[in-house]
Formats: sequence, structure tokens, C-alpha cells
Amino acid sequence: MNLDDDTDDGTALLSVKLLRLFDLLYSTNSVTRVAEQLGQSQPTVSNWLGRLRRQLGDELFVRTAAGMQATPRAEELIVPAREALASLRRLAAPAQAFDPSSATRRFRICMTDASHITLLPQLLAHVRAVAPGVRLEAARIDEQSAQALQSGQADLAIGLVPWLESGFYQQVLYPQDWVCLVNARHPRIGGKGFSLRDYKAEAHVGIVGGTGVQLLEAALLRQRVARRILLELPGFLGLAAIVSTTDLIATVPRHIGETLARTGELKVFDCPVPVPPFTVKQHWHARYHQDPANRWLRGLCEDLFAKRAAKPTPKRNRVP
Repeated sequence: MNLDDDTDDGTALLSVKLLRLFDLLYSTNSVTRVAEQLGQSQPTVSNWLGRLRRQLGDELFVRTAAGMQATPRAEELIVPAREALASLRRLAAPAQAFDPSSATRRFRICMTDASHITLLPQLLAHVRAVAPGVRLEAARIDEQSAQALQSGQADLAIGLVPWLESGFYQQVLYPQDWVCLVNARHPRIGGKGFSLRDYKAEAHVGIVGGTGVQLLEAALLRQRVARRILLELPGFLGLAAIVSTTDLIATVPRHIGETLARTGELKVFDCPVPVPPFTVKQHWHARYHQDPANRWLRGLCEDLFAKRAAKPTPKRNRVP
């Protein structure tokens, strides 16, 4: 099939200008009026009409006392021609805006269990207020998250996700440093502060899951600080109940530590061991960068959580 509309061998696709000419001439019965509406000279429109006739193998419009009248072939073609124009207009139209107030859809967000505590309650409350028909689903962050984002099975991934660095867009939401959670009624740690000697002397709860924990373990190893761990947990759920009822210490990212301490049963101290900070980011696939619904969700997360950092411009990571 020839895509060149200047070819008159019957194999060329009709150009948009010829489709518009056909539609307007059928409506107006006047080459002069068509030329005015298209902003072209009458000879140019007459030339286009000649090309249209050759491509379709029919006169299409015949001059009469009442103007240019359609032939039976033109009558047969006018409906599919207008349908083709309508389809082209839909293709060229901007994407429909996402209206959260009337939307009925699900957003799936890959996140850690820490985000279930620190981010999800606030996000859910806001979504319920502005988008009552929207459902949220929290999914685990794992090695399958990249494929889920690419395929559209997931909309966002939020957290420290180094394996999503290449080929995905990312935006920093907030920085994280490290704190220690202590029972507010701890028998040995009170108003005097929390020192490195205290850190080494006390027993600890260890969190064994999550990429952020690897930063902590590496820092402790570099500085030759050994913790006496009496309990290991796979994540942060249940941590507050453990620390608030024992004398165990937990080293956690600041955001989750401050969130858990709001109960009043826990105290937060800066971690006496220098541990590198990290940033919590939201990640999404390039396929959905311009998707109105995905953009709304990303903007909502930015507005809710990017409070501790200047709002950065999203950037796309290079594929190595």
C-alpha cells in the first residue's frame, strides 16, 4: 500500500486534506466555499478535487444549477470518510484529564511495610476525601516490581529501590537519616541522652528485611560496632509493641521512628553511630509518564510527602 497521496494508481491512502475536502464539499456543494473554509485558493482546491477523483476512480461531485452534487459513489463513501476523520480527530485530541472526584479505578503501589505505617494512612485519608471512587492496593516491593510497573500491573513504587534505578523515572520524596527507638520508661536510658556507650551496652531488636537495613549493617561493620541482638524481625510491623514493653533498642529510619513514637510510649534519639542517610523516592515506568491518572497519583504523593525537601523535578534514569 502506497502512503503517498500524490500517487494516482489507486493504492495510495487518502490524506487528511483530501478527506476534509470531501466532507466539506459534500456539505457545501461549493468549491468556492470549501476554499474559504480551508484557507486555500480555488485553483488549489480544484487541483485537490482532481486528485481525489483520480484516487477514488469517480467524479464524486458533478456541477449542476444547484451547485456541486454528489454522485452515488460519493453518497456511498461519505459515511466512512467522516468516520475516518472523526477517528483522526480523536487520535490528535489531547489525553482526557483525570477527574479524581468521578474516577472509579484501582491504583496499585509497591511499597515496604515501613511505608504501610508512615505513608499509607495519610495517602488513604486524602484519597477518600478527594477521590471516593478510587481504591488503593499496597503490594510488596521485590524483584518483580520492575515488570509490574512496566506492564501496568502496578502504578508506582515508593521506597529505597536501587534495582529500579535504571530506565525508570524517579522523584525524591524525602530524605531519611537514622534514629534509635527506646521504651519511654526504659530503666537505664532517660533524659541524659543516648550515647555510643549506651548503644553498645543495650540489647537490640534487629530488622533483617529491606534495603535500608543493609546501609545500617554496613556502617556498623565499618565502625566495628557490634550489637547484641536478642530478637530479629522481618520488618517493622510489631516493632512498636516490642520496644514499648521491653528494654530493647531498635535502630530505624527517622520517619518510621517518629511515626511509631507518636503513641507516647516510645522515645526517639539520634543514632550515635554515623549511618549514611538515604532518600525515599517514587518510581514509575516511562510508558506511564504522561498518563493523566498516573500523573495525578504522583502529584498527590509529592504534595503529601515531599515536605522535607525542595520539590525536585522528576528525572529519567539512563539505561546502562
